Amino acid sequence: MTLDPVATYSLRLGDTCLVLAQRLSAWCGHAPELEIDLALANIGLDLLGQARNFLTYAAGREGEHLDEDRLAFGRDEREYRNLLLAEQPNGDFAETLVRQYLLDAWHVSLFSRLVESKDPQLAAIAAKAIKEVRYHLRFSRGWLVRLGNGTELSQAKAQSAVNKLWRFSGEMFVADELETTLAEQGIAVDPRGLKAEWLQEVTAGLSDASLQAPAEQPYRTGGKQGLHTEHLGPLLAEMQYLQRAYPNQQW
Repeated sequence: MTLDPVATYSLRLGDTCLVLAQRLSAWCGHAPELEIDLALANIGLDLLGQARNFLTYAAGREGEHLDEDRLAFGRDEREYRNLLLAEQPNGDFAETLVRQYLLDAWHVSLFSRLVESKDPQLAAIAAKAIKEVRYHLRFSRGWLVRLGNGTELSQAKAQSAVNKLWRFSGEMFVADELETTLAEQGIAVDPRGLKAEWLQEVTAGLSDASLQAPAEQPYRTGGKQGLHTEHLGPLLAEMQYLQRAYPNQQW
């Protein structure tokens, strides 16, 4: 599926929100406390709304033959453009919270800059989303601190999650030609400019949680180009089942 550069950029942002929303929805009815269950579900719904806004905009730039539902449920794995971090399995509660925290910190930095985009639709989506992701960051950082400063077991699980997921964080700050070109035009945000602010937030958050950031290590990339880990396929199979089994149904 070939889209214009702005639509492709919007699709990348939307896919990360969509995949992360799907991951969080799996916690519904399974979280350790009712309050957390509701919070994760609500964060997932926020992300789903952001995904729909980005995907609707991407589809709208391509004419009436495409809509957000087809983009969400009609593409194959290699056509998704989400960050690899978003598709990593939920694991235990600590892994989910660490994954969420790393992405929340990135989302806050990203959307706080995207509100100044010369593309009015991208700016409007970011203006709505920034209010939501700031809450998401408060939630995930708060729980990170609780886990890190809790029991010996909760701290060990939180540190293990940081060590496991850290190698996927570098992709958030890698720019390709599409992003650099759109950034020069004032439309997109150059991801390289987000790293310092993100690292400042995450370093402070980990310190407050008595956790350590891993040493520099090779990181995985490719999600924005459609090269995913083995975890995305099963997620899409579950997410797309109903639409694939009964295409074009009206409910």
